[in-house]
Amino acid sequence: MNGPLIVQSDRTVLLEVAHPEAEEARHELAIFAELERAPEHVHTYRITRLGLWNARAAGHTAEQMLATLERYAKFPVPQTVAVDIQETVGRYGRLVIARDDAGELVIRGSDAAVLAEITRNSKVGPFLGIRRTSTEWTLQPWARGQVKQELLKIGWPAEDEAGYTPGTPHDIDLVEDGWTLRPYQQQAVDNFFQGGSGVVVLPCGAGKTLVGAGAMAAADTNTLILVTNTVSARQWRAELLKRTTLTEDEIGEYSGQSKEIKPVTIATYQILTAKRKGEYAHLALLDALDWGLIVYDEVHLLPAPVFKLTAELQARRRLGLTATLVREDGRESDVFSLIGPKRFDAPWKEIEAQGFISPASCFEVRIDLPQSERLEYAASADDERYRLAATAPAKLQVVKDLVAKHAGERILVIGQYLDQIEELAEALGAPQLTGSTPVPERERLYQEFRDGTTKVLVVSKVANFSVDLPEATVAIQVSGSFGSRQEEAQRLGRLLRPKESGLPANFYTLVARDTVDQDFAQNRQRFLAEQGYSYTILDAHELAA
Repeated sequence: MNGPLIVQSDRTVLLEVAHPEAEEARHELAIFAELERAPEHVHTYRITRLGLWNARAAGHTAEQMLATLERYAKFPVPQTVAVDIQETVGRYGRLVIARDDAGELVIRGSDAAVLAEITRNSKVGPFLGIRRTSTEWTLQPWARGQVKQELLKIGWPAEDEAGYTPGTPHDIDLVEDGWTLRPYQQQAVDNFFQGGSGVVVLPCGAGKTLVGAGAMAAADTNTLILVTNTVSARQWRAELLKRTTLTEDEIGEYSGQSKEIKPVTIATYQILTAKRKGEYAHLALLDALDWGLIVYDEVHLLPAPVFKLTAELQARRRLGLTATLVREDGRESDVFSLIGPKRFDAPWKEIEAQGFISPASCFEVRIDLPQSERLEYAASADDERYRLAATAPAKLQVVKDLVAKHAGERILVIGQYLDQIEELAEALGAPQLTGSTPVPERERLYQEFRDGTTKVLVVSKVANFSVDLPEATVAIQVSGSFGSRQEEAQRLGRLLRPKESGLPANFYTLVARDTVDQDFAQNRQRFLAEQGYSYTILDAHELAA
């Protein structure tokens, strides 16, 4: 045994990055373990219950997971870990939510002890109906989502086999004119339907929208698509018109600007969570038509109120699409129980190796603060320090140097703070795009960037998600949302769509040295490190040389 992994009894796994088998081990380990820390030489993963259950739902067995640990371990896998994995994975499927012959909702246990344990739980009790046998209880007809949430919290994930309403039939076919679904996209669609509902995880640029279109064509039913913003809604509409037999008359937009309800309706999360007089004003949309499929785009961004609404939509088939299941609010378990478990997950580097997304190089550019700014930073309160470090004026010259280094390429300059974005746009003579930019203006700026009329675009976090800019080859992240891992992944994702130019992709994140900016940067990079991306550390002075 001389592998790159050290498996510890507390369910942490250390990965020796320099080991020749490190990449293979990382690829296999990421199926069921989450990266916690990623310093230069040894990465730390943690095996969690949710990670194991997601892997089991995606078709991986406990034996396969243990075989991964044993194959790559430097020392024997602790027996406690092996037993714990087998027992934890073994809990998945021992409780099943189903319907009886009369169509009533029931919960069944693999043995009487399991059912006795959960039915005595005070949080589960209100959802129960009557006890039929030692291994079967009826459930309240409205409780399908809520009971899954509570069962997951007490360590008993329920497999949902209660079926779904077919919805109103609506014929949808793919128009494969010179293209077909890629093998991994078809596999994602197949896995989704085999599992019933759940989440498909694919890298940015790998065609999550096409997986959605494939699922719609397989379902042939009225479909509600929930997206992050109006620009994303219009990109979905354009893609569906191009890739399917749907016509303009069959696709409606339900947003702040338009209230169309059609057999396929694309709505924004914002409109669904908008309140009027303390009430959600647009909930009728969820029952406006007999939806047979609900697609949640960027499911890792699902707002908290939508979880509550989704708990009541369990009879509708639900497809979540995302590049990362990471949520900074820790609600991954609600995605698992209410949208569904992970049904398909393709590692970024695997899709890159197949030529479907562009290779990318990542750089962390460290910048020294001048003495006066160091003193101001040191004297500031904790809650002010990140803003001071993230918006350090010294970053402006570094951005200019990088733009000059990549002159002629299409460059996204990304910031968190509006005053910083305004300053960057003015200094670079480039247009800026923020949340306050009207949708028609956003679409115009994006299109000018796509066709090369505009080479440099300064954007806020509104460009993090669901924006198709395939010819972007450089992203310069000047500031971000503290330590958000999913934001870092999405921002790199702006560069990963294959490019006609053939130019490589370069992602730069600017960091003020020896500040909380540097601490947050390390956390942001964790997800990408898990996917096999490494950051080259550059000193700002090297760029100016």
